[in-house]
Order: sequence, then structure tokens, then C-alpha cells
Amino acid sequence: MRGGGNMQQMMKQMQKMQKKMADEQEKLKEEKVEGTAGGGMVKVVVTGHKEVVDVVINEEVVDPEDVEMLQDLVLAATNEAMNKADELTAERLGKHTKGLNIPGMM
Repeated sequence: MRGGGNMQQMMKQMQKMQKKMADEQEKLKEEKVEGTAGGGMVKVVVTGHKEVVDVVINEEVVDPEDVEMLQDLVLAATNEAMNKADELTAERLGKHTKGLNIPGMM
């Protein structure tokens, strides 16, 4: 049967790629990115797995008369951090799928 070796070689490459991607995903757990808002008055730190690990709020921005603004700043910083985590993941995993046209993959 012609092409059988080709298919076997492709399967080996896929397994190798999956292993590298699994390793990268494990490393992403340790990577941290941060989002800020209000000129750095609020900072949110997340891992590459999008787990919030730290929230820092400068006391100057804490105003009991304007809790809504503080909520907006925390929300904005969190969204920025999550977007950075998505970008980091796409960058790290994308390098392993570059040039491949596999349906369902990045």
C-alpha cells in the first residue's frame, strides 16, 4: 500500500506536536501577565491559564462615595489581563501549529 509510511510519519509528527503543546500548556500555568487600569492604580495579575492570582488596588483610588468607579477599574484591569493571557497562549501554542492546516486547531 503506497503512502502508508507517509501517513505513519505524519502521525508521529502529530504526536510530537501534541507533546510539545502539552508541555507549553503546562508552562503557561506558571507564566503571569498583568492588566492595569486607572494609570496603574488597579493591577490584576493572571496566569497563562487565566487564573487570577493577584489584585492590587492603590488606596488613593478607593473612594466610598464612588465604588462604581473602582469596580469599573477592576473590571477593566481584569479584562486586559485576560486578553494578554489569551495572546500569550496563542503565541506559545501557535508556534507549534504554524504552517499546518488542521481543522479544529488554532
